[in-house]
Amino acid sequence: MELPEQVSVVNIGLERFETAVRDQGAPAVGVDWRIPAGGDQEAVAALGRLLGPAADRIDAANAEVIDRLDRGVPMLVGIETASAVIEGLESGTILHCGPPIGWDEMCDPLRRSVRATVVAEGWAPDCDVAGAMLQGGEIRLEAANEHDTVVPMASAIGPSAPVYAVSVDTGGTTAYSSLNQGSGAVAWFGVDSDAAIERLRFLRDALAPALARALDTAGPIDVFSLAAQGIAMGDDVHMRVQATSNLLLRDLLPHLVRAGTGRIGEVADFLSTNHLMFLNIAMAGARALTEWAGQVPDSSIVTTMARNGTTYGIRLAGDSGTWHIAESPPVQDALYYPGQGPDTSAPDIGDSAVLELVGLGGAAAANSPAVAGFLGGRMADAAAVTAAMGRICAGTSTRLRLPVLDNAGTPLAVDVRKVVETAITPAVNTGIVHASDGSGQVGAGVARAPIECFRQAVLDLDRRLNGR
Repeated sequence: MELPEQVSVVNIGLERFETAVRDQGAPAVGVDWRIPAGGDQEAVAALGRLLGPAADRIDAANAEVIDRLDRGVPMLVGIETASAVIEGLESGTILHCGPPIGWDEMCDPLRRSVRATVVAEGWAPDCDVAGAMLQGGEIRLEAANEHDTVVPMASAIGPSAPVYAVSVDTGGTTAYSSLNQGSGAVAWFGVDSDAAIERLRFLRDALAPALARALDTAGPIDVFSLAAQGIAMGDDVHMRVQATSNLLLRDLLPHLVRAGTGRIGEVADFLSTNHLMFLNIAMAGARALTEWAGQVPDSSIVTTMARNGTTYGIRLAGDSGTWHIAESPPVQDALYYPGQGPDTSAPDIGDSAVLELVGLGGAAAANSPAVAGFLGGRMADAAAVTAAMGRICAGTSTRLRLPVLDNAGTPLAVDVRKVVETAITPAVNTGIVHASDGSGQVGAGVARAPIECFRQAVLDLDRRLNGR
């Protein structure tokens, strides 16, 4: 038998076989095929039912969820005192990032942030006394997400904190987020110094009144309209929000000047250097959308994704009360400040992963040179993150578009079935804080969510829909 003079290869499986053929000058096409659910028999059986007999029911629900995530218009309507608008936030209660967790299980950065918040509330004279009160159970700790609220990184908020209020009129939902504390030695980066506490007071006593008055005269602001413009200017609206923050400040500037509030010079200095200002607003907008989408039963779409530095939790639409929990992972693809590295870094933390559920963050990485810088510097690497998100999402955005990909919409609506089937988990663009010394931010990068919480969610969805 004669061997063919030319060979073309389609390779399924290990990439090394494909590259070996190419190295010898022959054409080869690789198929990225993996054993479904990593061969986990229980998960494979559940997927068989969720992608088989229950598929029509789930897909119909998912279509409604996608429509709500894509059609809802989050509007920034004002700044309020947290206790006045957040149900259940009473004196003696602190809201924290991530899934519910007790004081004893909290990581060091989150403990420091909570202590700083207690002192800023005036409940303790210093952080030592605040820590003793928390250890003794005198202060209640609750997850912000369970109060329609999201806070970034190691943030915590008390009743007197100012919050953004963002509403989706068509859904009748409103969500809240804290004001961004800016860079440096601040509480949301796990710092509990006197300066960090004073920054919290500054936000409450100086920044919030000025911004509130400016927003009152400017009128409601379309959050995703600004986000769409920011993406075209290189933002992913998670790790990098500089362009979007500048667009917001441009719109607010005349109203801030006319606000006539005290300490306006300090406010202007702070805003001019805070390139992360829009982050919290985008988070509140995303949370208002996912709250509306989360009311749809029988869906496999993830509507909550949050981390507290100890655990990582997700919730599905139609079952927003059930957390599926795994250990919070390290940030895998990272750039560190000099002298810092994986050994000094806390695990992934914060509620900002909600952005990846609505077409922002990792879903918009392809158009952001800043994100590419954390992945080796090539735009192709950033595009690969967006492509991977596309494989686990059930839809695409019609308003958040990527110029570098011929204005394709960003991937939208993470489908837990696809995550478990492919073992591809959402990529979350995020900062990194020091694990133990309270020095603050030590880097930034791209974190991959742990597969275990998605596996739990698939098994739970199967039980709810199929009685398994």
